[in-house]
Amino acid sequence: MHQIQKVSAVEAKKMILKAFEEAEKISKHIAVAVTGPEGELIAFLRMDGANAASANISQNKAYTAARDRCSTKSLGKKARENQYPLGNWGDLRITGFGGGLPIVQNGQVIGGIGVSGLSEEEDERIGGEAIQSVYGK
Repeated sequence: MHQIQKVSAVEAKKMILKAFEEAEKISKHIAVAVTGPEGELIAFLRMDGANAASANISQNKAYTAARDRCSTKSLGKKARENQYPLGNWGDLRITGFGGGLPIVQNGQVIGGIGVSGLSEEEDERIGGEAIQSVYGK
């Protein structure tokens, strides 16, 4: 039997709350999604005042980071540099916008987090802070 390690609902909730705390520090509004290692949604929440589009974008960022086992920023950069459109993946949910990060424990991807609503750099920073708050470095 093959066992899969993945983010728990409790851990996902903690990460979302930390991300919200980070956004509140800068008086901004975001949406945050957390998935398991195959991109299945575990938790999602959109702050009051966050752009409605950020809901789908955050979920797609988390999905992409988990399934492709890399940050969405690095995936987008690689696709642009190699002139390889993300549509070639054959999956409309794959995105190259920064703000999606894989969640890695013991060398294994156990999920993904996607933050949307701010600049790609801020989304990624907040996602990283959320992961670190639960799993450390």
